[in-house]
Amino acid sequence: KRRVVLPDSGRQREHWKEVSTFYPRNGIQTTKYTWFTFLPQNLLGQFHRLGNLYFFFLMVLTWLPQVEVFHREIAMLPLVVVLLTSMIKDTIEDYRKYQYDKTINFTKTRVY
Repeated sequence: KRRVVLPDSGRQREHWKEVSTFYPRNGIQTTKYTWFTFLPQNLLGQFHRLGNLYFFFLMVLTWLPQVEVFHREIAMLPLVVVLLTSMIKDTIEDYRKYQYDKTINFTKTRVY
């Protein structure tokens, strides 16, 4: 494909609309997640941390009757608390990035 740059005159506007549909918009997107990819990507990112893998390993061990030291729910509590607080933090950060991107993308600019 080749790109055609046209001056902004009224008689060439209909041809410009045909050509401009091939190219993406010039918008900024710095958000990390979407509604559909938040949970899988966030959990994958959380379990790349060694501390979270340690708590997950302890939780799996407590589900085995031979190794069970205390109740299963109590063993799950540290991992669930850490994962939930990290998810809430990531949600707030990503929403702030979304709001900032929205303000940047809708600011008025001059085209020369």
